[in-house]
Formats: sequence, C-alpha cells, structure tokens
Amino acid sequence: MTQFANWPTAYPSPEWFIQDRFGLFIHFGLFSIGARHEWYMTTEKIEPKDYRKRYFDFFDPDLFDAKTWAAEAKKAGVRYMVFTTKHHEGFALWDSQLTDYKVTNTSFKRDFLAELLPAFRAEGIKVGLYHSLIDWYHPHFTLDGLHPQRDNQVERAKNEQRDIRIYQDFIAGQVEELVTNYGKIDYMWFDFPYSHRDWGWSKGKGAQDWDSERLAAICRKHQPEMLLNDRLGLGHGVVTPEQFQPEKPFEKDGLPVLWEACQTMYGTWGYDRDNQEWKSSDMLIKMLIDTVSKNGNFLMNIGPNARGEIDSRTLQRLHEIGEWMRLHQRAIYSCGPSKYLAPSDCRYTQNNNKLYLHIFSYPYKQIYLKGIANQVAAIHLLNDGSEISYRGFDPDEVITSTEETIQPDDLLVLLPTIKPTVLVPVLEITLQPE
Repeated sequence: MTQFANWPTAYPSPEWFIQDRFGLFIHFGLFSIGARHEWYMTTEKIEPKDYRKRYFDFFDPDLFDAKTWAAEAKKAGVRYMVFTTKHHEGFALWDSQLTDYKVTNTSFKRDFLAELLPAFRAEGIKVGLYHSLIDWYHPHFTLDGLHPQRDNQVERAKNEQRDIRIYQDFIAGQVEELVTNYGKIDYMWFDFPYSHRDWGWSKGKGAQDWDSERLAAICRKHQPEMLLNDRLGLGHGVVTPEQFQPEKPFEKDGLPVLWEACQTMYGTWGYDRDNQEWKSSDMLIKMLIDTVSKNGNFLMNIGPNARGEIDSRTLQRLHEIGEWMRLHQRAIYSCGPSKYLAPSDCRYTQNNNKLYLHIFSYPYKQIYLKGIANQVAAIHLLNDGSEISYRGFDPDEVITSTEETIQPDDLLVLLPTIKPTVLVPVLEITLQPE
C-alpha cells in the first residue's frame, strides 16, 4: 500500500478510494426549502425556534425516489457518494433516537438513509456519510461567532449554562447510530473544525470541543474498514479542500497526501434556485481530470430541491459528464499523475503503461510530446479507438523550410483537423514495457 503523510498505518487501506477517483456529494436538508445558501440560518441570523417553525413543518420531499438518484449517479460515472446526514442546522435525515428534530417527525415520515443507502449500494456505488460537528439547534451547543444567535445578548449570556459535555455525548451517540444501524459505511465525512477563529468574546471549536478522539474511536470500532476525512481536527484523514484546485499534487515530508477536491456545480452546496454561477459540464470534466492528474479524488456536489428531485440543470450536467465518462472512464479510474510533462493546455493521467493525454484546448493538426521518444508503442483516440499517427526525430532527415523540427527526445503527434465530438478529447498512449 502506498504510504501517505496524512494516513496512519493503523488505518484501513484507502486503495478503493484511489481507484474510484470520482465521487458525488449530495447536500440536502431543511435548507433545501429556503433554496438559497445552506448557511443562511446563520448569515440571516435566524433563531433556531423560528427556523424550525419556518421549515420543519413544511419538509415533505414527496417526489424523492432513492433509486432514481442512485441511477443518475451511476450513469454519471461516480463510484462513491457522500450524503448529508445532518448539516449545521441540526436537522437529522435519519430516525435518530436522540432528538425529535428529525425527518421521521416531519410530514415525510420516512427515514432517508434507510432508503438512500441500499439504493446506491444496489448500483455498486460505495456510500459515505457527511455529518456536521456543528449543531446550531442543540441547546448545549455553546454560542460562538458563527452561531445564528451570536448577536443575541440574552442567548450569549446563557453560555455559562450550556454544557459542551452534554453536546459531546449527543454527537457521539448520533455518530454511533449512523455507523451501527445502516450497514457498511465506506467513508465518514465530518465537517468541520474552526479552532483558529477568535471573535474576542468567543473562540472557534475544534477537536477538544467535539471530543474527536472519541468520535474516531467509535468509527474505528464499528466500521474498521471505513475511511475518515481530516475534519475531526486530529491531523490525519483525507484532506478535503473546497472550491479550490491546487497547482500540483499535495505532499508533506516527502510523502504524497491523500486528498479530495470538493466542488459545487454552482456557487453553493444546497439547492439554490436563483444562483447563476453554474459551472459548465466542460469545466467540471476538466476539474475532474485536473484533480486526478494531481493524485486526488474529485467529489462533485449536487443539491436536490425541496421536493426531492434533481433539477434539470443538474441533470443536464450529470448526463453530459456521464457520456464523457462512458467513453473515457479508463483515463480516470485507477489513474494518477505521470512523471511526464504534459503539453500546454493539457493534463496527463496514467495507469501503469497507459498514459492518457487530456487535451483541454484542441490545437491545429499537431501536438508535441516532450521527453517521451522511444517510450511509445501506440497512440489512439480514446473516444473511438482510432489510430493516431506520430513521428520522432530523424537524424538523416533533410530539413527544408517546410519540414517540422523535432527534438531528439520528443514526438510529434498528428491530430485530426476537426476536434472529436467529445467535450475533452483524450489520447490513449500505450508505453513500451520498462
């Protein structure tokens, strides 16, 4: 097993994670009714009792069909999913025995996880659970600078009556429910420590506030093969940057870092009816490719609407990405970075002797591959398997004003003049055995 700087040797092998590369994040909750940023409970400073009154009684995703969600994910080419069991608003989407603020007490009455997880497993998709360490609804979650009641002086004065140990028991109990009542869980995705924040009257919360060691122990005890992300604040686990693509692979102390790029389809994570910051399918595919080329996983988010449906704009992107993945999946799954330097506006991914050149900006007729002479056995367009011609340096060639000048270590690849009818063309380069 590859050694990662952020992955303890006692932790289970992340091999499936590295091979699958492409995951689906699903943000769903009471905030789906508000149809704007999933943080609006705090950005708009809505009191917890008011928030419950406005949204809890109206939560009824009557068009939800777990099999439909799972089938769409399968067609898009994702290999694992992560679903929001509870976001910062504190609303539980499973039949928790530790709160009445849960999906089975709404008009919907059904346990979301009991339907969702089996449907995804039936499609061969691994299941992960997002769980917020923040709970703005819980009475013993002490107020801080992120809390919706941060400017309510009466509530701030009650902080001395709040007991974070009671909250620790609550969150530990909910995590234990999740990892014991719903079968095998492949990935636990906690969110998030912010102990570095300081507002003067309060400080942010971190591992000590959550009792993160206890949470990790519960996970390890009941799901010993389950992966964990880094947001327990314990200094290890899958690194999970949001809305950010790094310049190069993450490394620490000379070792690679296990990481995952978390990207939305638009400006926010939950359903956002009026948001116009949509990423195109082309951009999302390029992000996926870019992430794999930098030894990371790509966790792409969707936010179903309040009636439990995936909206048409999201479906369009899922379908277009799925069609690209149908033809190019072997340039993604089980692939990672390459030692070779990709041409401008391109990315390399590689799996053993198969090197994949993803062409972001399609050139006119030709492209140079640097430092790869005598390494190539064949080149094909991946979308249709057609042969691509190439040639290298010829010391006996007489160069006139019309010939190409090719460096001894390079190859010149001769491309079709017309770009193939795929969003991102890929060349499959078969390398000579070493």
